[in-house]
Amino acid sequence: MTQATTQGVKVSVNSIFCGVQERNQQKHYLFDYYISIENLSTSTVQLHTRHWEIYDSLNHNEIIEGEGVIGMQPILKSGEKHSYKSHCILLSNCGSMKGFYTMIDLDLKKSFKVEIPKFQLQTESILN
Repeated sequence: MTQATTQGVKVSVNSIFCGVQERNQQKHYLFDYYISIENLSTSTVQLHTRHWEIYDSLNHNEIIEGEGVIGMQPILKSGEKHSYKSHCILLSNCGSMKGFYTMIDLDLKKSFKVEIPKFQLQTESILN
């Protein structure tokens, strides 16, 4: 598990290799990742947007940006946690992801960025 804390918001990430699919005579490597966002600050915060940088070993890189996570913009009071699962598809058997969330401190009416720490996406054969 990889973790980072920014301005009192802790992001924990765990990834898992899910298998290979073949489409149009090309292999696609499927990965799930599990995110936990915990508000360790004294303020109430809301996740507004996400920014992902996805890299694979074939130098096929992708940037993904959008509102919320999996259709939600969770509000976290002090001490609360939000967890979700998502997925990523790579053209190679290893890569990584990193990024940030734009959060809003609802008490101060101020936005700030929270680091999503870099985590690895690797098949089991690479891990052994």
